[in-house]
Amino acid sequence: MTDRTRAHVYVSGRVQGVYYRASTRDAAREKGVDGWVRNLDDGRVEAVFEGPEEALREMVAWCETGSRAADVDDVDATYEEAKGIDGFEVRW
Repeated sequence: MTDRTRAHVYVSGRVQGVYYRASTRDAAREKGVDGWVRNLDDGRVEAVFEGPEEALREMVAWCETGSRAADVDDVDATYEEAKGIDGFEVRW
């Protein structure tokens, strides 16, 4: 049994071109969360976080504000079993 969980998150609003991905990476690393973040063609940001449940809930809450220049409209998060991601990266 592992204490790691996975959150799959979609963030909508003004979240591209406002350092949202870089800020997400920095926040995740600060909280010890693994995963990745990327822009989607439809203007949303998609992220996957893996780690202890409390840290994931903190990251999802962080996504509701995001980077200083972002204007978040909605955060949709689903929780599932961790798949073993190691480290955190910005995907292109």
